[in-house]
Amino acid sequence: LEAAAQKGCFMEINAAPDRLALSDIYARMAKDKGVKMALSTDAHNLDNLGYMRFGVNQARRAWLGPKDVINTYSWEELKKMIPG
Repeated sequence: LEAAAQKGCFMEINAAPDRLALSDIYARMAKDKGVKMALSTDAHNLDNLGYMRFGVNQARRAWLGPKDVINTYSWEELKKMIPG
């Protein structure tokens, strides 16, 4: 998390129920270090898109808000956050 914060990297909360990684504990630690998260379903078919609710729940348990989750940003906002 320290390296992610220093490099300006994002972390992923994988919402697939058999993974649910990054845990809420580490997601909160990332937030506290200023690391933003992406919520991902890791969908391999359309039915898996419903897993997003698990990722949202994980983010809520970590006390993440919209500004902590890059999925809430517009493409224009997101492009400004990507080191280049």
